[in-house]
This record gives sequence, structure tokens and C-alpha cells, in this order.
Amino acid sequence: MSPLAETGQQFGVYIHIPFCTKRCDYCAFTTFTEYFHLRTDYIKACSAEIDLAAKAGMLRPATSVYVGGGTPSLTEGRDLALLISSIPKTTDAEITVEVNPESLTPDFCAAIQDTGVNRISMGVQSLVPRVLEDLGRPHYPGSVEKALELISQYNFSSHSVDIIYGAASETTEDLAETLDKVFAMDPGLPHLSAYALTVEQGTPLARDTRRYPDEDRQATFYGFIDEYLKTKGMTWYEISNWAKPSHACRHNELYWLGDPYLGIGCAAHGYIEGTRYKNTSSINRYLKMIGEGRLSRTQDDVITPKERELELLYLKLRTASGVPEKNLDFAEDLADLVRLESGKYTLTLKGRLLANEVAHRLSV
Repeated sequence: MSPLAETGQQFGVYIHIPFCTKRCDYCAFTTFTEYFHLRTDYIKACSAEIDLAAKAGMLRPATSVYVGGGTPSLTEGRDLALLISSIPKTTDAEITVEVNPESLTPDFCAAIQDTGVNRISMGVQSLVPRVLEDLGRPHYPGSVEKALELISQYNFSSHSVDIIYGAASETTEDLAETLDKVFAMDPGLPHLSAYALTVEQGTPLARDTRRYPDEDRQATFYGFIDEYLKTKGMTWYEISNWAKPSHACRHNELYWLGDPYLGIGCAAHGYIEGTRYKNTSSINRYLKMIGEGRLSRTQDDVITPKERELELLYLKLRTASGVPEKNLDFAEDLADLVRLESGKYTLTLKGRLLANEVAHRLSV
């Protein structure tokens, strides 16, 4: 029996689905627009990888499963349902599937709900056409409202909307319009993630300096989002995530707590027994290696206990739970960036904007 199987930790499974109809201009993830004909073969390969991981002693009942991408909702719902069903899970497991509004269908919702999916995460990014164009992000008229109606109709236990703020053309009024429309369509929305637009090397955005975000405006937008979501009963639990009580994403919390997780699929990352690994980013190589009965890892990094402890402190600093007082070298220049309460330092609103500066003072 693997030592992992004897721990009392949470255990997650992340599955990467790399298919997209169009690659957004800011996206640096491993995604493909030209391999749709491989979708069924790819899902079968992911299932085979799960079997290989189980034989290698890397798998135990998952407390959370997260299917991300790419666009998981571009797969056949019944195929994805079979894949999710093949993973051993605890009875109370959180099972999340990412979707895009334009590809979500009743058949897909019915299929994944039947296999126990209880959380949907939908990428919206913006509801202002000019801003979407600036992001190179496709949307069809009415697709977001129809998708939110489907999520409500199928009564998933929880769901989230993702937005991206800080496009060069975006104004505070645009951001307010997006948030207003989201909550008009879905007044009871339990979770929202808001990510600052970043320039990733090799993307179309990186090649167009005219579209680079302004950090000062992004800071203003972040404060606006935080105040807006307070009025909707949401509180921040990680720098980019707000939720109503009991609706925080358990799978993401698993990452921030440093618990182990298995990465399944092309370009997926995992962390098992002190080793962080990455699968090949080539979909054809992935299919070939799995077809030969081999795991498709291309990179293994053994993390020392001290490295891991410092990494976890950084992750916890980003959360509302904060870090122990002893692990932060406090100085007067941090006075308005952190607050001390019950023996822990947590970030203030300004501190959340300057989290990397605070992180330099962490010590183990």
C-alpha cells in the first residue's frame, strides 16, 4: 500500500480537457482548436491514465475532482460522465466541471449531473462586447443568460462565475455593467472569481502593447469588485475568489493547504508524496504514451520540506486564513498591508494588491 493511502489528508484529482473553439488572446494554457476529432480518444486515454495511476499506488478516494481546460463542455457529456465515474471518490466529494456559456447544453448538464457533478464553474470574463473583443474572447448573444438558466434548471449544489478585469478598453462603468448583469441574471450567485488580466509570454496579447493592462486601474477595479461583492453577501477567501458561506471551492482550498492531488491529461500538473510532476504538453505524445501503458510525465521535481513549507506560507498568505505571526518578519512598512488577529497575519485590501511584496518577508 502506498504511504499516501494511509494519510488523513484531502486528496484531489484534476483532469485537463484541452479543447477550445477559439484561443483567447490572453490565454497561455495548453489548449488546442485543431484536434476536435481526438476528443473521444482523449477521454479514453484519461481513463486509462487513471487506471495506470491506481496501479502505481498514486490514487485513493478523491475528496474533490476538478475538470478544467480548455473547455470541458465541448466534450460529449456521456463520455465525460464515464470518465468521472471511473474515479474513486468519497461520499461527500466536491466535483466541479468548467464550462463556457456558448457550449453548455441540456444533454451535457443531464449527463454530468447523473454522475455526481455538483459544482459548475463558468467562464464569462465580461458582458461588455467591446471588452470581450479586446480580450479576444468569443461569446454569442444571450449565451450567458441561457447557460445560467440551465445551471439553475439542473439544480447543481453550487456554481461560480469567472470574470477577468483590466482590459485596456475597460472602464469602471463597464465592470459595473458586467457585475450588474451577472447578478440580474443570477441573483443568488454563490461564488465569483475575478482575475486581473495578465500578459503571458507568447500570447497575442503579449505582442500588442496597446492592449496591456494598467496596474493602477486594475487596483481600482479590484477595490470596486470587493466592495460590490460585499453588498451581495460574498466575502473574499483568496485574493481572486469570493463566496457566500459554505460555497468556497474545496478543490482550490486543497491546493492552498498543500494537500496531494493527481493531475490527469495532457499538460496536467500533480503533486504526490513530495514530488510535483507535469505531463507532456503534446496531445499526440500523450495519447501514444498512455496507449503504450506508460504514464506521460515529462518533468518531476522533488520538493524539499523547507521549500514546501515556504511555498505553503505564500499560498496561505493569499487566503483569508493568513499565516502564523512567527512566519512573517513584520516591519512598519507592512502596517497598512497586514493585520494581526488571533496570532495570524492576514492581508488588508491594500495588502492583497501588494501580496508579492509582503511575501518577501515570509520565513520558516
